[in-house]
Amino acid sequence: MSVVYFVVQQMMLFSIPLLIVALGAMYSERSGIINIAMEGIMLMGAFAGTLFLKFTDGTMSGQLQLILAILISAVVGIVFSLLHAYASINMKADQTISGTALNMFAPAFAIFTARIVQPEHVQQVQFTNTFRIARVPILGDIPVIGDMLFKNAYITTYIGFVILAVATYALYKTRFGLRLRACGEHPQAADSVGVNVYRMQYAGVIISGALGGIGGLVFVVPTSTNFNATVAGYGFLAIAVLIFGQWKPIRILFASFFFGLMKTIAASYSGIPILVDLGIPSYFYKMTPYIATLIVLVFTSKNSQAPKAEGIPYDKGAR
Repeated sequence: MSVVYFVVQQMMLFSIPLLIVALGAMYSERSGIINIAMEGIMLMGAFAGTLFLKFTDGTMSGQLQLILAILISAVVGIVFSLLHAYASINMKADQTISGTALNMFAPAFAIFTARIVQPEHVQQVQFTNTFRIARVPILGDIPVIGDMLFKNAYITTYIGFVILAVATYALYKTRFGLRLRACGEHPQAADSVGVNVYRMQYAGVIISGALGGIGGLVFVVPTSTNFNATVAGYGFLAIAVLIFGQWKPIRILFASFFFGLMKTIAASYSGIPILVDLGIPSYFYKMTPYIATLIVLVFTSKNSQAPKAEGIPYDKGAR
């Protein structure tokens, strides 16, 4: 059972960032704006958050420091996503090209800024990881579940599930969610009943920016003690999770678990005796997440239920 606990704990570290970022992309695309800039948004959020962790090391408790870093990452993600929102909504730019431009800009900006603001003048941002929770009181004593979810965990795991619950409720049980979905399916119809389509699209992109920024930090903190201007393609993998999850929160959750398991196999196969005994070369396991991504997209893209108006610039004057 110890191996099972280990696999589940590791899977959560990889799945939760995917869940958060994919939910962020869902908000944007449900409003009608394709946001492939999630990779760049993640990177900017992770950069800002880890810089905060570095410069505030030892000045406050670990969990408070992490929560403040998450808030900073969210704000930076919002600011960065506004560039995409302005280009896509106000300027009617090609949304794919706009997102690609931001993805190219983010790592260059992070490297340049890191070398300027750090006394060491290096691009890596080092921080001390004091955020792991060895055991959650009371909940850690629950048989099986306690060992899986409430030991050797991070607060970011629970934040991810809260974000999922809020997204599910907001999308299907609120006026905001109804209007957001309407703008992604038929913005002209939404406009005809008084919905401000531009405002809803801005809201969708802003939320995607906040969650993308948070997801970037959530990805870096449990898996490393330094940030080197990369999030290992997680923003693009989150888009695959979004497509596999058919733009629906609960399906996105299961898709995140699937891809998180693939990443766990790739990163931690040496800690799983069954895989070690197979004698398969290590590079095969490292390719597993990307092979799985291609296979899943091949079999799910034909049945895609993407919002019908996503990627199409909305012109209020056109009918």
